[in-house]
Amino acid sequence: MQNSKIIQRDLSVLWHPCTQMKDHETLPLIPIRRGEGVWLEDFDGKRYIDAISSWWVNLFGHANPRINAAVRDQLETLEHVILAGFSHEPVIQLSERLINITPPDLTHCFYADNGSAGIEVALKMSFHYWRNQGLPQKTKFVTLQDSYHGETLGTLAVGDVALYKETYAPLLMQSLVAPSPAGCYADPGETYEDYARRQFESMAALLEKQGDEIAAVIVEPLVQCAGGMRMYHPIYLTLLRQACDQYNVHLIADEMAVGFGRTGTMFACEQANITPDFLCLSKGLTGGYLPMAVVLTSNKIYQAFYDDYTTLKAFLHSHSYTGNPLACRAALATLDIFEQDNVIENNRKLAHVMDEATRPLQDHPHIGEVRQQGMILAMEMVKDKKKRQGYPWQERRGLQVYQYALKKGALLRPLGNVIYLMPPYVITPEQIRQLVEIAQAGIDTI
Repeated sequence: MQNSKIIQRDLSVLWHPCTQMKDHETLPLIPIRRGEGVWLEDFDGKRYIDAISSWWVNLFGHANPRINAAVRDQLETLEHVILAGFSHEPVIQLSERLINITPPDLTHCFYADNGSAGIEVALKMSFHYWRNQGLPQKTKFVTLQDSYHGETLGTLAVGDVALYKETYAPLLMQSLVAPSPAGCYADPGETYEDYARRQFESMAALLEKQGDEIAAVIVEPLVQCAGGMRMYHPIYLTLLRQACDQYNVHLIADEMAVGFGRTGTMFACEQANITPDFLCLSKGLTGGYLPMAVVLTSNKIYQAFYDDYTTLKAFLHSHSYTGNPLACRAALATLDIFEQDNVIENNRKLAHVMDEATRPLQDHPHIGEVRQQGMILAMEMVKDKKKRQGYPWQERRGLQVYQYALKKGALLRPLGNVIYLMPPYVITPEQIRQLVEIAQAGIDTI
């Protein structure tokens, strides 16, 4: 039994993320020896379908030969170099290609080490822009109910996860919170679009009242992922872009999780036909290989920092591994696959399979809603469907489904009582149906 030895070694030295470590007294840790495609294999040879893309990062499967080859080739040339005062071909080429495929008028790329750091860049850049423009009073940020943008202090401050906000409240700047447009909150018979329009009225009133002191609004376009995979209609983004322009406020689009084909288009903002002032990308950027984030912004914002050194207008932010060549090559190989393999169209076919496979669950007495946006599908478990009454969080129903799924060879890590699928794009229709069967059986078991 190889697993038990690895687990013993792990628990003696490691503190795992997003984990109450005492759980592992009864909940076995799963040590992974290798990955291939959608599969993860432990040290005892048991395999698991990675239904959540290893925290939403993996796009084209584990140990993808084409991405492997690109990273291997780069290793022989340049592993890393400081990006202050120096440059290299992979980061230039990646920036050119990102500017070419993202919404129009995004002209410059600023790199960071991970998703949270990327959001910090956008927040600081927005604030600093207004300071350079002689508007230092614009210091506030607006976020949405149920939002999540990361776990550094700045990103926690613009999130709306109650546990985090309550725990770290004394350390956080105050942000403004607008009601969520997520359609799961709509009245019976009300469409997602109607609800989004109705909820936008609160955002519009907030911007009208406090626009003079607001630097930016930050949103996760179309899907509030860590907030429970809550989804909303793109009309909200269209209206928000118009209002931000009207009240002279930046729009930050956090596409860390929803970018690179997850929602049915390459970037979620495309479905509202908008360009944000800051587009933040990470996770799938490198195909799930290496940590890297990028913030794309406009020439207008870039020019607000472009001046003689003595004006002290330069943007103040840096990371040691900014624009790492290995990560850039992984990202370039990922973009090659998008270009060469008709990925977006194939994803739409897979999304249709996900929809068909879960239709019977829409009438399940303990599933309040099955919701889907492209390659993201969520099933929210409830105690009482008619009353929309959820299970008490203390019962940890999602965890029970997670444990059941592991026994059946699937990684279905829940978000509270929400069971979701966000698989690598190399998954097959048969594997999707298998995951849905496992999820349903797990829900029925508890």
